[in-house]
Amino acid sequence: MHIPDGYLSPPVMGVLGAASLAGVAAAARKASQALDESRVPLMGMAGAFVFAAQMINFPVAAGASGHLLGGALLAITLGTAPAAVVMTAILAIQALLFQDGGVLALGANVFNMALAGVAAGGWAWQAFGGPGRRRLAAFAAGSLSALAAACLALAELAASGIRIPGAALGLALGIFALTALLEGAITAAVAAALESVQPGLLGRTHGSPRRALSGLLLASLLLAAAGFLIASSLPDGLEHLAEAIGITGLERAVLAAPMPDYEAKWLGGDWLQKAGAGLFGLIVTAAVCWAAGRWISRWRSA
Repeated sequence: MHIPDGYLSPPVMGVLGAASLAGVAAAARKASQALDESRVPLMGMAGAFVFAAQMINFPVAAGASGHLLGGALLAITLGTAPAAVVMTAILAIQALLFQDGGVLALGANVFNMALAGVAAGGWAWQAFGGPGRRRLAAFAAGSLSALAAACLALAELAASGIRIPGAALGLALGIFALTALLEGAITAAVAAALESVQPGLLGRTHGSPRRALSGLLLASLLLAAAGFLIASSLPDGLEHLAEAIGITGLERAVLAAPMPDYEAKWLGGDWLQKAGAGLFGLIVTAAVCWAAGRWISRWRSA
């Protein structure tokens, strides 16, 4: 789902970059008005979990794979505005450190996943998440969030002059729809697990979420250090589409990332390279998201 550099035209990247900058600034301002300081550590750990979960691809259909985006899960756990800030941090770290998503296309990826995707998931959670319907609401939130981000990515490719034949478009939409359903199922399962570990967490009625933090930490460490052992090597939906319509030659890297493809090449052995990169990214993501939460909470105090 991460758009690489080379696919989008400069006007599309410019417009989306400006829109994303304004949107993230507005989200940070809104988060500063409502964020409870006791939940700042949850921003760091939820961000780390989503980063780790995004590393694990699973087969979907037609030779394509998918992975959790996590925008809806963040919106359910943190609230829509803090979730947008956390997802922005994740996407920036992925682009700069791991060459996952373009640096110049970062504005587009932020718009699709951190703003529109999170907002769609947050809206569905608020609209349908009444008493007794939380699992269904989480499923709807995850599905809608992923589908919104995917459809925006397709629209941006078309706006950049990339022709997508009808058959390829139909197949891509089918893959994205299946991925969205899986996103909904995973979101519902993780949300239910968090609520069972710490009742009141999703309703934001609990103060310090210590048990939830412990659970997220353990899950994040397992995913980052060993999740790649079970991850699919198939291309994700967007990569599959790019191969089908022959545009992979447009992809380029404008900035050399230290750990492309989530591999720390300076470490010996394939397992150490993957696990080292995953754990390093986990630590950086947790620290950046926690720092963003601290800055937001202090901004309100100031």
